[in-house]
Amino acid sequence: MPPPGIPHVCQQKVSAAIEKNLGEQPILRIMAASGLKPHDLVARSDEQITHKMVARAMKGRRLTPRVQLKVRRALNNTVGKDYSLKDLFTY
Repeated sequence: MPPPGIPHVCQQKVSAAIEKNLGEQPILRIMAASGLKPHDLVARSDEQITHKMVARAMKGRRLTPRVQLKVRRALNNTVGKDYSLKDLFTY
């Protein structure tokens, strides 16, 4: 049920305009080349990140900028390199 004041048809157009599944991301290839699993990033991270966040990043699920940064920092800490967001995500 849409919130008051927002027509249902309008909500459908907004959801259709924001694509959530963006396909395989470069982070997947980087992690595979390094032999890493989502658990490796979660275990090495100083921040609160979950296996689900990392798995979604790899699958190409759209992440918030804050989660993207957390995943990037975890990967950089794990592999000892300095990847940018553009190296890891295509969106």
